[in-house]
Amino acid sequence: MAQAKGNGASLEGKLQNKAAGANNAPAANPSQTIAAYLKKMESQIAEAMPKHMNIERLSRIALTTIRTNPKLLECSIPSLMAAVMQSAQLGLEPGLIGHCYIIPYGKEATFIIGYKGMIDLARRSGNIQSIAAHEVYENDFIELTYGLEENLKHVPWFLRKDEKPTESGKIIGAYMVAKFNDGGHFIHYMPISEIEAHRARSKAAKNGPWVTDYTEMCKKTVVRSGWKWLPISVEIASAVTQDETTRKDITPSDEPFIDITPPAGTDDPPPQSEQQNGAGSEQLEFEE
Repeated sequence: MAQAKGNGASLEGKLQNKAAGANNAPAANPSQTIAAYLKKMESQIAEAMPKHMNIERLSRIALTTIRTNPKLLECSIPSLMAAVMQSAQLGLEPGLIGHCYIIPYGKEATFIIGYKGMIDLARRSGNIQSIAAHEVYENDFIELTYGLEENLKHVPWFLRKDEKPTESGKIIGAYMVAKFNDGGHFIHYMPISEIEAHRARSKAAKNGPWVTDYTEMCKKTVVRSGWKWLPISVEIASAVTQDETTRKDITPSDEPFIDITPPAGTDDPPPQSEQQNGAGSEQLEFEE
């Protein structure tokens, strides 16, 4: 009996030591966990990408973008993977040159298309010869007339010859000009009051590119406002003009959930998210 009691005490001690060891085990590195998920999803992301993109490059850029923003490392894995997938589907690279952004909203990562990304998509339509957007400062000279003979003349403050302003002044508006292959064109101007009204309705009003890239977002807003008048595909037009007040820029309305099974050796999977992936009618799943 004494022997049995001794064995019991020994077993209890071993269990306690094991439990203590588990409690003291280092937590998984979020960056490594996200990298593992990206690696396992590469084949699925590659299938969604246009031919001009490279999966290795996109994965590297996306991971760098996530790693350099501590708040993104706190976001749910499904929302991060969804944002990367949306970037791949539209053929846009996050960060760097401002094609698109991955922005943290609490624990959810959100894909937001940038002004340069919108212009890139418009050019890819094959119907647009050129498209550009510019901000206008209060010391610029600008003259715009609409009607049968539309005309736009914009001279930046530092190139003016009639006057010699010493500074730009505040931004007072922005405009876009698109030239079509058939010889037509489209001009769209927005005063800063309209741009600020759009910003106020945006989820990103106090976060992300509206703070770090204000001028670029002014130009994006005017391009986005005039998007419906451009000769581009219905799918892209619909995706880009989604209202930021309720969702994000690229969010078709009837997508399924992301079902993610964690790579071996990582933490337990996060609960299934209602973050949507923009992958059409197929559910994104990891295969064991």
